[in-house]
Amino acid sequence: MGKTDWKAKAKALRKKLRVVKEGAAATAAAPASKAKQVSPLAPARFPTLPRIAGAEFAAVEAGVRYRNRKDVMLIRLAPGTTIAGVFTRSTTRSAAVRDCEAKLATRGSAGTGAAIVVNSGNSNAFTGKLGEEAVTAITGAVARALDMPAARVFSSSTGVIGEPLPHDRITASLPDLTAALREDAIEMAAHAMMTTDTFPKGAAATVQGDGGIIHIAGIAKGSGMIAPDMATMLVYIFTDARIPAASLQKMLSRNTDATFNSITVDSDTSTSDTLLLAATGQSAAAEIKGPVAKAFEAALHGVMRDLALQVVRDGEGATKLVEIRLTGARSNADAARAAFAIANSPLVKTAIAGQDPNWGRIVAAIGKSGAEADRDLLSIRFGDILVAEKGWRNPDYNEADGAAYMRQPELVIAVDLGLGTGKRTVWTCDLTARYIEINADYRS
Repeated sequence: MGKTDWKAKAKALRKKLRVVKEGAAATAAAPASKAKQVSPLAPARFPTLPRIAGAEFAAVEAGVRYRNRKDVMLIRLAPGTTIAGVFTRSTTRSAAVRDCEAKLATRGSAGTGAAIVVNSGNSNAFTGKLGEEAVTAITGAVARALDMPAARVFSSSTGVIGEPLPHDRITASLPDLTAALREDAIEMAAHAMMTTDTFPKGAAATVQGDGGIIHIAGIAKGSGMIAPDMATMLVYIFTDARIPAASLQKMLSRNTDATFNSITVDSDTSTSDTLLLAATGQSAAAEIKGPVAKAFEAALHGVMRDLALQVVRDGEGATKLVEIRLTGARSNADAARAAFAIANSPLVKTAIAGQDPNWGRIVAAIGKSGAEADRDLLSIRFGDILVAEKGWRNPDYNEADGAAYMRQPELVIAVDLGLGTGKRTVWTCDLTARYIEINADYRS
């Protein structure tokens, strides 16, 4: 073969290689290029959140997995900030979760300030030593960039499990992130941590303190793999309140069970669930105590509940928000067993998707739950409609009324077991074909 032929072949091979690389790049970019159908339960717009003095936000496109969208966010918290947190109890929790837990346990000095860095697209979970090294590299680089101890830098990652995190892309983005930090960029931060979410989630509240107003603002991400265990998804809440870390932690822990631990989309608990609450102490109000403490905790509960319900509203493929109101159980624990059995039942959830008032599936879910129940004592209602009681369908129940109720976008299924005072309310969504589509294509 002549020299000219070799050159022609080499040129052709280079062209083929270029086409292959471009195809691979296009495949990598696919998650960002697929148009998302915004949940029909989404709010009309992202809420107007108050600026939290002492909390600054920034987000950039680092290319961790997605293309043409912001996927890393950074939060800088002023000196004096106290931090509380709760996390997934999954035994396969990520390196970032374990690092956050360890840092909160040591209670580093609030005088140095703090930072939170979050990436989407890769959860850095089940990545062994590489995962730990990635967390160390990221938190160390942030600490140097913001001049604070690494012990006060908290990280989170969300996305695909089992793939090494390209942490160098995150650290390379730090100059742009630190330059962009500002108090009014919280919505941008909420966008940057989305994965299969169809809308960013935010909530806020204000409280009259002694000597000034106290502000609370929170953001969350979550759409699938939602069945919390001590915390849920990724949630970050900020306040300018003056409150010691121990008091902040008690309030957060007390309110987690009735909010984030009372929602389920698909009965799967994430490896990365993280909830951090930061108080910058920069409100003009005095340190929280007495009646103000009660008002502040009530407002905090409201923000947590709002964010939790937004996650369910954005459940993958969801078209309906469903409240399961379980009363009359022998104990609160039994109430939770029965309520979650209903909320997680594929048969119940698909019936709701089909707008079918199939109350027999609710009976079946209660029966399998492990909670004590008596067929002849329990009752079932769809909203205000009494469907069944005393071991049989209510004689006055009309199937057409039940079907009409099921066409509403927000439903309440109330069950009373008639055995005691135990109760639990949980929230779930329907299960549609869209859920399968989203999860079948998640890594493609």
